[in-house]
Amino acid sequence: MNIVDRGLGTPVVLVPGIQGRWEWMTPTVGALSKRCRVITFSLADEPTSGARFDERAGFTSYLRQIDDVLDATGVERATICGVSYGGLIAATFAARRPDRTAALVLVSALPPSWRPDHRIRFLMRAPRLLSPLFCINSLRLFPEMATAKRGLFPGLSFAIEHVATVLAHRFSPRLMARRVRLLDGLNLEPELTSLRLPTLVITGQAGLDCVVPVHLTKDYLRFWPHASAATIERTGHLGLVTRPDEFADLVVPFAEQASTSEAPRRRIV
Repeated sequence: MNIVDRGLGTPVVLVPGIQGRWEWMTPTVGALSKRCRVITFSLADEPTSGARFDERAGFTSYLRQIDDVLDATGVERATICGVSYGGLIAATFAARRPDRTAALVLVSALPPSWRPDHRIRFLMRAPRLLSPLFCINSLRLFPEMATAKRGLFPGLSFAIEHVATVLAHRFSPRLMARRVRLLDGLNLEPELTSLRLPTLVITGQAGLDCVVPVHLTKDYLRFWPHASAATIERTGHLGLVTRPDEFADLVVPFAEQASTSEAPRRRIV
């Protein structure tokens, strides 16, 4: 299994989004690894992941992968941080494996109530044939990049660099479509509502996230009144990549506090 394990200190497991590859989060990994131990990977059905994916288990395979990653890195408990589609994976893992979850961080995450809209359903009809539309559709992220980088030309420079990373580590529209289909028939909300772990819900600004609307991610706050919420200013869905240091400023202290507060409880037990 191909696992990225960098840095020292409090462990944070970073679960990628629907694109499936960890490489597009390289700036995030760099920022986190300066201040904590960050562990990440590509989703189990990615050919480069080296992980097992059970077609019959479907979505549950991603939860097993987190268990396998923790075992392989010798980590008993960690802060589980899920991004977008990975947020739903992380939340479900935390609900089912609280013994291995010190805290939960959700970043522009899909809520369990999410269903694909007409645009996504259209692209899912023939993902390979319509893959150019996937790429064209990504242009809607440019205003966010320009805002995060404080200008048209800095935003364009970042966009070119980001696109180069995506092209170098090709995403599969076919796998993305299948990951959406894996959610069909799942009713995860009842088990998620029982979660009582320390939780941080991070979003960008409402007007800049054109992938997962902010109000959908904040739906988690409805059934987790104990959760904290934070906003990364001047960004939308890509805040952890466009503003990685600001993202780390939110995640690392939260993970450290959760790790410190659980230590006395573990000693008492």
